[in-house]
Amino acid sequence: MESTVPFAKMNGLGNDIVVIDMRGRSDAVTPEAAIALASGDKTGFDQIMAIHDTDIDGVDYRIDILNRDGSRAQACGNGTRCVVQALASETGRKSFTFKTLAGILTAQEHDDGLISVDMGRPEFAWDKIPLAEEFHDTTRIELQIGPIDDPVLHSPSVASMGNPHAIFWVKDDVWSHDLERFGPLLENHPIFPERANISIARVIDDKTLDLRTWERGVGLTRACGSAACAAGVSAARTTRTGRTVTVNVPGGPLKIEWREDNHVIMTGPAEWEFSGTVDPLTGDWQADEVAA
Repeated sequence: MESTVPFAKMNGLGNDIVVIDMRGRSDAVTPEAAIALASGDKTGFDQIMAIHDTDIDGVDYRIDILNRDGSRAQACGNGTRCVVQALASETGRKSFTFKTLAGILTAQEHDDGLISVDMGRPEFAWDKIPLAEEFHDTTRIELQIGPIDDPVLHSPSVASMGNPHAIFWVKDDVWSHDLERFGPLLENHPIFPERANISIARVIDDKTLDLRTWERGVGLTRACGSAACAAGVSAARTTRTGRTVTVNVPGGPLKIEWREDNHVIMTGPAEWEFSGTVDPLTGDWQADEVAA
């Protein structure tokens, strides 16, 4: 078995993605390799999307997702769009089905280059998100940052998009909150036994949200697709917006549609940066030579 495999450095609205081709192999990208790549100036990423051969009939590929700290992630919408663009360029196909820890995902590249990913059904039950204690109403749970009588943030909506999310609703600019300081505290709060993605959301109108996210195992990110989905469905669920919204993340806009069949469709772009080869055991890599 070759010691190196092809990879592509890509991004989805500035969400840095490394797509690694593990097809035809029985091993996996190690946490040590992920941490090594994450520390590189050119290979720093928010998620690794490792493409493996499928083990289920009717599914094209299995995707193994790793965070910067080497931990596994259940879902990554922006990364899935990058995988689709890479595979569409290679195969000429437009539609794909993937197995992930969050379940089976389908995705399609459109003629305009935008890519839609069916992120599946949201989960609102406290024990499915999961939370450490029972909350009958997960549109707002008891959690706050700051003084009891004047909290800076409080009463987030919580949901799972295959991974846990907490969305704090604010009326002022989402950039006015020190997410880098309290994001780690909330991510690791005891109420979240599997940690959580922490977002600050502001409703602009009934079709538009602004969103910033501290991503579990990653930190501040320019775009978190599953967080945009969680914010979109939570906004609709609390009657703040309709079921189709544009979610403005720091990297740009994502369209989120919560369909009547309960599936959440996320649409946005993907961008190729460069390609190379990488050792999935160590993270040692080399860029491809660029033709003159």
